[in-house]
Amino acid sequence: MRIALAATCIADTMFPGAPRATVRLLERLGHDVVFPRAQACCGQMHVNTGYLDEAVPVVRNHVETFAPVADGEWDAVVVPSGSCTGSIRHQQAMVCRRAGLDDLATTAEAVSAKTYELSELLVDVLGLTDVGAWFPHRVTYHPTCHSLRMLRVGDRPVRLLRAVADIDLVELPEADSCCGFGGTFALKNADTSAAMLADKTANVRATEAQVVTAGDYSCLLHIGGGLSRQRAGVGTLHLAEILASTRDEPTTVPSTRSVEVAR
Repeated sequence: MRIALAATCIADTMFPGAPRATVRLLERLGHDVVFPRAQACCGQMHVNTGYLDEAVPVVRNHVETFAPVADGEWDAVVVPSGSCTGSIRHQQAMVCRRAGLDDLATTAEAVSAKTYELSELLVDVLGLTDVGAWFPHRVTYHPTCHSLRMLRVGDRPVRLLRAVADIDLVELPEADSCCGFGGTFALKNADTSAAMLADKTANVRATEAQVVTAGDYSCLLHIGGGLSRQRAGVGTLHLAEILASTRDEPTTVPSTRSVEVAR
């Protein structure tokens, strides 16, 4: 297949390991991955904070950039984020129609119909659960809110993780509870967010996992920050980074343990 990658803003600017791992994984599976250079934000931040008019040019850029998938030039668009996939699928056409841009809305719907979160692409489109990964470490999985409730990816990520060779996958207590990030929620409701994060990190630590993984680096940013401040020694990795790991090219286990600096 010929697959276009939508890298997402947060991955592009802060966590490039996720889109790079997505490319490495899909190419290892025999697919051709293209990176449209005109891509930018999907518009989710604008829409979620009520800036619908301001979202229009952002959404237009995304739709026009990935329009070749609607014309059959590419077979699919993959997004290493449940959150951004949810925005593409459920918000972009609405933004266009609200602005009176019906033709653009129609294209947005055609693009979104061939846009998949990574686990959706692997399981539903490519028909895979075993991608030939190897990751000999203790791991727990956090199902992010958008992937769980908006996309309804269900157990697809867990099925992929269970098939990873030598992994020790441990169930996360209260896994379906929000981590407290929620984009701007963490800024506008800091105390509530911090309380939710405390519950999430306590559950992660209870698993004694070396790594907590998820399909969204935004949530991993939040969870990883909490674990780092607690000096928990638990690393964070995107699902793609684990699935891209092999015996020949293993993914390094990160650590959030703080390092004391000699004074």
